Amino acid sequence: MTQTSQPPAPSTGGIPASSRRPRRPYPRPHRAWAVAVVTFVTVIGAAAFASLPGLLIDPLHTEFGWSRAMIGFAVSINLALYGLTAPFAAALMDRFGMRRVVACALLAIALGSGLTTHMTQSWQLVLCWGVLVGLGSGSMALAFAATVTNRWFVARRGLVTGILTAGGAAGQLVFLPLLSWITEHHGWRPAAVTVAIAALAVVPFVWFLLRDHPADVGLAPYGATEFVPKPPPVAGAAGRTLRALRDAARTSTFWLLAGTFAICGASTNGLVKTHFVPAAHDHGLPVTTAASLLAVIGVFDIAGTVASGWFTDRVSPRRLLAIYYGLRGLSLMFLPMLLADSIHPPMVLFIVFYGLDWVATVPPTIALCREHYGENSAIVFGWVLASHQIGAALVAYLGGVARDAFGSYDLVWYSSGALCAIAALMSLVIRRRPVGVPAVVAVG
Repeated sequence: MTQTSQPPAPSTGGIPASSRRPRRPYPRPHRAWAVAVVTFVTVIGAAAFASLPGLLIDPLHTEFGWSRAMIGFAVSINLALYGLTAPFAAALMDRFGMRRVVACALLAIALGSGLTTHMTQSWQLVLCWGVLVGLGSGSMALAFAATVTNRWFVARRGLVTGILTAGGAAGQLVFLPLLSWITEHHGWRPAAVTVAIAALAVVPFVWFLLRDHPADVGLAPYGATEFVPKPPPVAGAAGRTLRALRDAARTSTFWLLAGTFAICGASTNGLVKTHFVPAAHDHGLPVTTAASLLAVIGVFDIAGTVASGWFTDRVSPRRLLAIYYGLRGLSLMFLPMLLADSIHPPMVLFIVFYGLDWVATVPPTIALCREHYGENSAIVFGWVLASHQIGAALVAYLGGVARDAFGSYDLVWYSSGALCAIAALMSLVIRRRPVGVPAVVAVG
């Protein structure tokens, strides 16, 4: 008897059920990427406050009669505390967790920025914007990005560092044109309130979505082959931070990294971010236009920093630093000849070039800290970042002094360009840690 064959079911496409492969579950992204996104959003929100100081110089000088040096002094306190708080914040995150520290930092920024709108004396600017906002911003500075990267990622660390660092540039891109428009049309007080609102808006994201360690959700770090248990809270945060500094300071690498990063801060946050807008306005360029150019720097900074993270995974970090500082110095030397009352192609070229180089130094600097200082690399990088902000603070203040004394910023541009050339040479002196030699780790 012949068995009658059955036609294949339409849904199988003619393939017998026994021959079909079982469907593979769609791979879910690792939780580390969600944490990276929350961190990125946090850095963007925090960048709102960093966009404002350069826009305040002329309005505060006009309304209160305060000298540019006095306003620059308040900004310098902000920048210095931003750096000096960072290493202690990294240790506090080990003790209390990233979520609590970052949420409190955002609240401090909102409080300081909001109180600024009621000030009548210059010391109040120093207290509100210099101290409160400086402490808050320092608690979630780049050491925060380094902590997230060290805990959640084993693979793609350079790339992730570049992306998180670019968050600051993205925040600048979003807030600079907005704050400059608000300042010009409605005054500086509504701009300060906008900064406070931006900081508050990020708090829920941090509190509900950020997690301190992969073990909190039962995962291994991204790229790790084995599960990593969450370390117990580390007591004595201040003591550990100071011990990490003590041990790192015994190495020449630390001083070379700190010196180059001080020059990095002097030539970016201290100089361009603080004084570019008033310097361009001195040459007749409208404030909103100058702020928009600074925002465009942020656009290319995103691309440059992400690319730098990619390069850091493949090229010697010290060579990258030498290239970045050398090119930055050249661009600053040409800037005084480019400032004018309108936008022209050479100025656009400077903006693009400087934007690509702005924070490109961060991924290779973090990589060198990780290479030489192991599990304390985030704390050591916090101290290196402190030098970055001290350099920024000095130039933020001295730039205002130079403008009051000489009527222009030309001397500051040329001096910063020369310092960048020195930083390029210092970067080449940094040695790679020999294979087999353990990283420097602070002990009790």
